[in-house]
Amino acid sequence: MTQENEYPVRINKYLAARGETTRRGADILIEDKKVTINGRLAKLGDLVNEGDTVTVRGADKKEYLYYAYYKPRGMITHSPQNDEESIEDAIRGKIRGEVFPIGRLDKDSHGLIILTNDGRITEKLLSPERKHEKEYMVTVDKPVTARFIKDMERGVDIEGYRTKPARAKEAGNCKINIVITEGKKHQLRRMCAALGYTVKDIKRIRIMNITLGALNPRASRQLKGKELSEFLTLLS
Repeated sequence: MTQENEYPVRINKYLAARGETTRRGADILIEDKKVTINGRLAKLGDLVNEGDTVTVRGADKKEYLYYAYYKPRGMITHSPQNDEESIEDAIRGKIRGEVFPIGRLDKDSHGLIILTNDGRITEKLLSPERKHEKEYMVTVDKPVTARFIKDMERGVDIEGYRTKPARAKEAGNCKINIVITEGKKHQLRRMCAALGYTVKDIKRIRIMNITLGALNPRASRQLKGKELSEFLTLLS
């Protein structure tokens, strides 16, 4: 197992963190007698200790790939029109595997987006019920106030919908750092507009435990090791 983990760990969580399947999928494999621990058939609820050998027979052998990608301004996440450039266009021949973006980042925004060929994680990552954190740096057209930050944290009414509570703090004269757990269309722009501010720039810098880090626009890095294991565990 590639992650640093506190053993013992339940067999279904172990297999999900290893990227083999979901926790429920692991339970099904165990019920079908396709999982062994140190040569013996695993049972539901079994614990895996450090150094144990876990083997899965008949599991999907597809190699799942995961990348952090810096989408620049002006690039389309999905369904480009006319001469617009999409992420798919930009990464063709530059990233191993046929991967696709999970979620969206609007054309005028930039920053982190996850690319993968693992369709199993789409709903898990995007569902607002799961409350996965997404962090942004937002630049507005005038100095931010304590009231503005408090209102953004408390939730803003945007066309009849009140956004969920967020965490926000001043990050400069006209900048805020904000963490949200949902992703309504143009949500941050609409929240700011409802409070009398115009957004000048939005940069996404984190999705859950995955950070943009030092990536430059159009650059990517493959997720692996402890970082990937933690990401998959949080999704399982």
